[in-house]
Amino acid sequence: MGLVRAILVLAFGLAVLPLAAWAEMRLMMVEQPGCSHCAAWRAEVGPEYPLTAEGKAAPLLRQDLRSALPDGLTIASPPIFTPTFILLVDGHETGRIEGYPGEDFFWPLLAQMIAKAG
Repeated sequence: MGLVRAILVLAFGLAVLPLAAWAEMRLMMVEQPGCSHCAAWRAEVGPEYPLTAEGKAAPLLRQDLRSALPDGLTIASPPIFTPTFILLVDGHETGRIEGYPGEDFFWPLLAQMIAKAG
């Protein structure tokens, strides 16, 4: 992890921890078998995600594209592309990333979504 990334993660963690204390936040990853971009995310981001400030603030919830959504979730529209990352706060969609833009773009987009949700 580069120094700049480490500083950004630390700063993000300090900003998000108060938010995580009052709202249940989850990141739902909608995926499907055979999705090469899903596999890329799992290889590049998946192992470190639960260890990051983002992963602690918004634990991952994996969802198959063709399966029914868990009860109690409200999303803006059904996902079409995989992966689609939907940020949920108390079960309601507050933002989404359609597709996987690569590790260098994923983290800032996710951080922006989490910050906006607050």
